[in-house]
Amino acid sequence: MSARKPFQIKVPGSTANLGPGFDSIGLAVNRYLTLQVEQSTKWSFVPMSKDVENIPTGTENFIYKVAEKVAAKYDVSLPPCIIHMTSDIPLARGLGSSAAAIIAAIELVDTLCDLRLSRDEKLRISSEFEGHPDNVGASLYGGLVIGSHRDKMTDLVQLNDVDFDIVVAIPRYEVMTKDARAVLPTHFTHEQAVEASAISNVMIAALVTKNWALAGKMMDLDLFHQPYRKKLIPEMDDIIKAAKNTGAFGVALSGAGPTVICFAEKGRGKSIVKDLAPLFGHLSVDELKIEKNGSNVSTLVL
Repeated sequence: MSARKPFQIKVPGSTANLGPGFDSIGLAVNRYLTLQVEQSTKWSFVPMSKDVENIPTGTENFIYKVAEKVAAKYDVSLPPCIIHMTSDIPLARGLGSSAAAIIAAIELVDTLCDLRLSRDEKLRISSEFEGHPDNVGASLYGGLVIGSHRDKMTDLVQLNDVDFDIVVAIPRYEVMTKDARAVLPTHFTHEQAVEASAISNVMIAALVTKNWALAGKMMDLDLFHQPYRKKLIPEMDDIIKAAKNTGAFGVALSGAGPTVICFAEKGRGKSIVKDLAPLFGHLSVDELKIEKNGSNVSTLVL
């Protein structure tokens, strides 16, 4: 394989579930994982920012491991590269750090090996790694996504005309996804499943029709995961109460947590940050925006 010009991969982070949309609804946000890639004589990952300062720097790196499996799937060989990594997506905080890494790995193989995969193919591969399409779909497509991942097929709808302000309250501690899944029930009755899925359906309809109050109400009524995971995030109830008092129309656990994400009508985000930050000094309170574009690969000018 001839040497390829240096290139950059940029992948947005994401929030998932929005309450009742468990494992199916994702939203891309303006936090990013960026890889600057140059072919080299051996594999090397160079951390360039705090959120990735402790990453493995060789072939034990998560991105390499995913890339290796994707390459094997398509029976291609990966040329060794040096990759400078930058990220402001905090690890294990519910903002899609692992999903962004999976998408970055797929884009890496696609570019290095000239696979020319379609976005739908990338979605299928990434959903097979994650087990669900919410975070990976948002990082790949951008905007608000609703997806379904099954044994033989993955489907996704992207909505890019939904717009609202986002405020996140990010604890300093981590919650690993495996621990957050361990507290969930293993079975629902048919009646419980119908009730839970109906709540999710109404929330999607409310978001599409910009009925913000109804969307927030449905977030509160989630039955899939938030009632069980709250005990892992002791600040959650206080954040919900305070955020609603300061103008948020809805509040939800971001992914598996521990980040709590607040949704507000356009123009209200900054005031919510200003009001929440003094109340939760031990948390990082920040305003985010919806990222309407998904992952991007571009030529790198050195």
